[in-house]
Amino acid sequence: MTHCTSSPLWRNGLALALAALLAAPAMAQAPLVQTANPLAAEAAVPASTAPSLSPSAPTAPGTPAAASQPAAAAEAPPPSPDAQQAYMAARDKLVQIRTLRRQTNTQSSTGSGFFVSEDGLLITNYHVISQLALEPERHRAVLVSVSGQEAPVQLLAIDVLHDLALLRVAPAKEGAEVSPEQHYSALPLRPSSRPLSGGERIFSLGNPLDVGFAITEGTYNGLVQRSFYPRIFFGGTLNPGMSGGPAIDTQGRVVGVNVAKQLGAEQLSFLVPVEFVEQLLAHGREAAPFKGAMHAEVTRQLMAHQKDLVDRVLSGSSRSERYGPYRVPVPSETLARCWGDGRERRSESLFDFERSQCRIDSEVFTGDGDVGGLGMRYEAYDAPRLSPWQFAHTYGSSFANEPMRKRGNRVRTGYECREDFVAGDAKLPLRAVVCMAAYRKFSGLYDLTVLAVSVDQPRQGVLGRLNVSAVSFDNAQRLARQYLQGFSSEAAQ
Repeated sequence: MTHCTSSPLWRNGLALALAALLAAPAMAQAPLVQTANPLAAEAAVPASTAPSLSPSAPTAPGTPAAASQPAAAAEAPPPSPDAQQAYMAARDKLVQIRTLRRQTNTQSSTGSGFFVSEDGLLITNYHVISQLALEPERHRAVLVSVSGQEAPVQLLAIDVLHDLALLRVAPAKEGAEVSPEQHYSALPLRPSSRPLSGGERIFSLGNPLDVGFAITEGTYNGLVQRSFYPRIFFGGTLNPGMSGGPAIDTQGRVVGVNVAKQLGAEQLSFLVPVEFVEQLLAHGREAAPFKGAMHAEVTRQLMAHQKDLVDRVLSGSSRSERYGPYRVPVPSETLARCWGDGRERRSESLFDFERSQCRIDSEVFTGDGDVGGLGMRYEAYDAPRLSPWQFAHTYGSSFANEPMRKRGNRVRTGYECREDFVAGDAKLPLRAVVCMAAYRKFSGLYDLTVLAVSVDQPRQGVLGRLNVSAVSFDNAQRLARQYLQGFSSEAAQ
């Protein structure tokens, strides 16, 4: 195991870089903004609230309650002929993917998958087999067919950014080759030249909660708005254990892969578009199975992700929001949505405040948590009836109470921080703290937190916080400098 931040060289380099950043923050920089999101279709809620389906699906006990209510079951509408036909045509191409502990041979996660070639290639979600990818010495994976037959599988390629993985049926004996005479029934992919239309019916298949293979019927509602990577808005139900299963059209062609659902909502689910399955097949079909842990490959893909994220954030025209006499940087509306609350202003109030939070839906599941996200949070204070000393005490307490991870864990080091007084745009004085923590196994990636508070008014102030995960050292510095430059005072202007 490599601990990239345990060396004095890293710590000294970080200290010097943070000190240099805070010492010269007033350099002219490009304004903070994101380029337009290429996704055009609308969704009912932003995908930023859509957590990934859990790859784990505990085995469900029997269902005597359902058996005791035959009348209710009889009243349920029968499945449509299209759904019945789709299920019968696809069922022999479906599998359950199980990740097993090598030592105990017990399940640690389950998901779904499907054959995409006659020679035994399968598609599932990366999050279904992430344990195999990162800890192959502790885990192995098998498929289980609809008929209950089990076979080992090998991992050929992953697409962490779109949550996909390419598997192949493994030979029964270690070191043997897959028999060329073995053929598998595969699902065809719908060509990109035939895009889906709004309201078109989609059928999602998988093994929910490890209780058996099932099909759910829904509709295509375009692409999710403000999703960093394209996601299909599926108007149907997905349940844990269906992750990695196919979503097909009425002709039985794959249009997407089950990936996530919206908790707290009904029939609001998400699919990975089939175009990314085609891309993974194109470069992974002839790949040799991975033998060791894939941290280097995951790191390579995360590096590409953070570059794309930072480029979108730092390019284009600037955008800011007003908080009392201040203006603060916020993400572009094409890439993020901000939510706020506060207390109603009253003439007799001793203390008024406004809060807001902005988040870009750019998180990527790695197997060690979600990384690659960017968020901003603000609190604006106005205390006309407090003395400057009282305001300073309350204001300083808010700054001091900001949570910060001081101790490291198996994934990241603890934060290294530097604090100084700096000048934002238009010479607005700020008290700023810049903190960074390094990833232990994703070499060259860091978490960044920037805290900034205005210190120019005796009874008014604004506090901002920027959180970014899994960025390179250089891009962390670019983001921090640009963020601090985004604060300004309307009074100063």
